[in-house]
This record gives sequence, C-alpha cells and structure tokens, in this order.
Amino acid sequence: MMTANDEQPGWARLRSEYGPQLKLFRVRYDWMRNPRNQQEEAMIVLESADAANVVACRAQDQAILFVEQYRFGIGRHTLELPGGMVDDGEQHLQAAQRELLEETGGEAANWHFLGRIASNPVFQDSYIYHWLAEPVHIVQPPTLDAGEDVHLRWIPQEEAEKMLHAGAFEHPHTISALLRYFNFDK
Repeated sequence: MMTANDEQPGWARLRSEYGPQLKLFRVRYDWMRNPRNQQEEAMIVLESADAANVVACRAQDQAILFVEQYRFGIGRHTLELPGGMVDDGEQHLQAAQRELLEETGGEAANWHFLGRIASNPVFQDSYIYHWLAEPVHIVQPPTLDAGEDVHLRWIPQEEAEKMLHAGAFEHPHTISALLRYFNFDK
C-alpha cells in the first residue's frame, strides 16, 4: 500500500497561458495531465509577490500590535498582524520593516525570522514570511495606501494567545505567525 511519502508519478504541465493581470495577481492557466487517469485539465495559478507580516511586541508589557481592517473577500473587519507584499527588489525583512512602519508607524531594534508558509498552495505561487519585531516603538503616524483603512490595537500576549486558541483570528497568515511566535524559543 502506498503512503503519502512514497514516490508517486507527478503531474505533467502540458502548456501554460496567461490570463488577465489583476491588482495583486497575474492569472496563469496551466493545462495539467493527471497522473492517476491521464486526463487533461486547466488549472488556475495566481502569480503574485511574496508577502511579510510582523509579530510586533511592545517592551513595557509585551503587548502585540494588531491591525483591524476590512477584508472584502469575507465582507467584514478582521484583526490581524501588520504586513503586506514584498516589493520588486526588496528583501523579505525590508518588506516587513517597511510594512510595520507604513501600517502602524512602528519601528523595532531587533528582528527575528519566525519562518514562512505558502500563501495558499491550492492556487497561489507565493509565500508569506513571518517576522518578530521587538521592542516596537511608534515613531510616526501610519502612512496608508489609498485603499487602506487600518485601526491599531495593542493586545496583551496572554489575551492574544487565548484569542488564538479560541479561534478569534480569521486571517491564516496571522494564525500561522502567532503559532510560530508562541512556540518560538526566545
């Protein structure tokens, strides 16, 4: 009996074709041959830049800085970690530092890499890079893009951990970063 780790014949990409260029994504259609039944099927891949998010901790009480913002896909506000797309030519750490400053007005002296995760491997080709920033100090007002409306919330670590385990966070990148943070050997 074959297990998930056993070598299996792979999917064959027969051809690719680009579709529309969207705000954050470029659509690619990959015609793939299924190794199980040799059937050809068009799969959609959304090409996009990688992203970075930040677990930003305050020195005096180790509270974590969250942003509350409206998410159009689910039609409501979410509470999540600051973060965003990595610009062309930018390193992941630089993107995390820039996003923290732009979305929150915050800076930090110490940065630690917490790991990465695929954005959505079902149909995206990008990764999200998680960073820990400490101690965070607010040095300026946020400088938001025209399409952003962000509200800042400092939440004590203990409360944030309880919220995580209670399912209060909906953004998968926030959940991944917080799970890594609460298991990070500081």
